[in-house]
Amino acid sequence: MRNICLWLLAFVITISVAILQRLTGPTYPVRGKVTLHDNTISFKLPRTHGGDKDHVFRIHAPDRSIRGEVVYKRYKTNDEWTSIQMFREETDLVGYLPHQPPAGKLEYKVHLTNQDQTVSLTGAESVVIRFKGHVPISILIPHIITIFAAMLMSTRTGLEALHRDRNPQKLTLWTIIFLFVGGIIFGPLVQKYAFGVLWAGFPFGHDLTDNKTLIAFVTWLVAYFISRRRVNGNGWIVLASATLLVVFLIPHSLLGSELDYSEVDQACISFPFLFAYVSSQLRRLIVAV
Repeated sequence: MRNICLWLLAFVITISVAILQRLTGPTYPVRGKVTLHDNTISFKLPRTHGGDKDHVFRIHAPDRSIRGEVVYKRYKTNDEWTSIQMFREETDLVGYLPHQPPAGKLEYKVHLTNQDQTVSLTGAESVVIRFKGHVPISILIPHIITIFAAMLMSTRTGLEALHRDRNPQKLTLWTIIFLFVGGIIFGPLVQKYAFGVLWAGFPFGHDLTDNKTLIAFVTWLVAYFISRRRVNGNGWIVLASATLLVVFLIPHSLLGSELDYSEVDQACISFPFLFAYVSSQLRRLIVAV
């Protein structure tokens, strides 16, 4: 009975952390309501898009006199704002945002107009959406399952280690296995499909998702080997369990991969000049011959 209760407690803690991480993350949609004359309109504005097509979103607005406009520009650039009129499909206003390269971001606003009244759904603030490549289900599902299993095993192992007379070595080993498979094997595969790189954390970048996975994994390895060599090593396991909970409380995708548009623009500018130079040299060679 005690074992069942500890598993249930571990599950409740794990699912609570997972939900909190999801709700506070930068990819969670922006939701709200606005009033336009006598119409109350609920909206959900996306902040992430996967795949190689434009992002299409809908706002339920049955009153056909309501019109919509999307204004956007590339994130962290000096681009001018671009305006796109939303079109109507029965009771919905439909807008779209043009597809961006993996890790590219757009900031956008949505304006609704009814007669002489115009409202911005998010006020003066803009919404930032990040684009990513398509991640196959065969990669994504195992990643999600094994990461959740690692969080569950970590929490359960920490609860077990709170009792000094308990030996949580087997649970510790299972935690490390799940964390390795989910975070060190499938995690980089997801990153590769989504953003084109296997690893964007230390020492190659500052991606917080990769770094927190690395911190959690190394902490658990240290706790495992120290606890095996010490009689009272359960404190290290409790520390590792608490560390994993803390790092996974950090919102998912915070400080994630982000495309530097200045580099993209520089490449686009440089290519025509390079092409022109090569062409001119070829013409000189032909004339000389």
